[in-house]
Amino acid sequence: MKKFTMFNAIALIALLGTILFYFLGTPAPEVLLNPGAGPLGGSRELTLKLDAQGGILKKLSVSAVQAGKTVNVLEKVYPSGSRQATETFSLAKSGLKDGAVTLQITATGTAARFGADRTTSQPHSFTLDNKPPEVAVLSVAHNIIQGGAGLVVYTVSKEVEKTGVVFGDQFYPGYRQGGDFYACLFPFPYNLDPAKFVPRVMAVDRAGNERQSGINYHLIAKNFSSDRINLSDSFLQKIAAEFKGKFPQAATPLEIFLKANRDERQHDLKLINEYGHKSSPVPLWQGAFLRMPKTASLGGFAQFRTYLYQGNEVDRQTHLGFDLASLAHADVPAANTGKVVFAGDLGIYGNGIIVDHGLGLQTIYGHLSRISVKPGDTVKSGQVIGTTGATGMAGGDHLHYEMTISGQSVNPIEWWDAHWVKNNVTGKLNMIKATGSK
Repeated sequence: MKKFTMFNAIALIALLGTILFYFLGTPAPEVLLNPGAGPLGGSRELTLKLDAQGGILKKLSVSAVQAGKTVNVLEKVYPSGSRQATETFSLAKSGLKDGAVTLQITATGTAARFGADRTTSQPHSFTLDNKPPEVAVLSVAHNIIQGGAGLVVYTVSKEVEKTGVVFGDQFYPGYRQGGDFYACLFPFPYNLDPAKFVPRVMAVDRAGNERQSGINYHLIAKNFSSDRINLSDSFLQKIAAEFKGKFPQAATPLEIFLKANRDERQHDLKLINEYGHKSSPVPLWQGAFLRMPKTASLGGFAQFRTYLYQGNEVDRQTHLGFDLASLAHADVPAANTGKVVFAGDLGIYGNGIIVDHGLGLQTIYGHLSRISVKPGDTVKSGQVIGTTGATGMAGGDHLHYEMTISGQSVNPIEWWDAHWVKNNVTGKLNMIKATGSK
């Protein structure tokens, strides 16, 4: 009798366990919607990620509910064996009006082998807003030389998540200067066909609505110099000594040079671009930029260089700054007021410093023999921040001086010219103060 009772107890426990596993053993699908709430434009694409959490996805439905009206937005039945899925959709064809709307998401999954269906049901609250921001360009004249820079001042009527200047596939961020006022420094890239340079101010609000506005501008095309550089064995040995550790597979000094001149150069440009997008939203500089005094220019901006070894062409690259030389280990002054964002090994630039001046504008100092500042330091115009040297890809003691706007190299000559800076930059920034005070 006791054996029979124990058998029944075990059987009952097993049955209860089976029932519980059938209904509770496999969790319901995990649902993640991005964005998950807030303002939403009809054309904004939403991304929905589903994870069956060990089970199998069966079906998905998304509906929009507004003022008692329900609209089916997305219906999906998944093929057998589906465990994860990513769906994208919008409310562009929903026919809903601006105002509050709830997205109801229902996802159903089943156990991989045995078990009941489990369902996740999630509501997400949004405010439908299909009105794009209004953009008004305040600055009038924009005379932009190829390789140089321009600044546009404008207003935006509502909060934005992204704004700046666009042309082609390039984007340069604008920075809020208080109230509805924005300022955007943007380049006319040295290597861009002038016919393809059509800058426009763009603003995207928090709901995803976009507006673009034209700029009144005049372009000036420019040709840049070229040079042929003969690589000596002594120079290649010097480069090999500096970069062998980065390219251990390169067998000869020439191979090391080519890896540095190509691969390391691209790595460094990517790093400079990343720092260029970490900038103060307000200008830190004042007036024209200082050129290192008593120096001769050994190489100019956007100079196209052909490299020769033993009479044969081995590489081609573009030089993106100015090479300035005076005495060996000469003091290097900061070109203007700013904040040091990088100080250390900068690849082909050798010992380098990057100073941020705000609005995406930065200066780069390369080939230094000594660095006298550290990241986070504030520097003043003319303050000594290091000494010239021959580190990196330098063939002799000099300063490589470069300027970038949001990571794109621009011609420093403009920024050395007080007249140009006043007419094209600071005068426009003062417009914000004058207009905002009225």
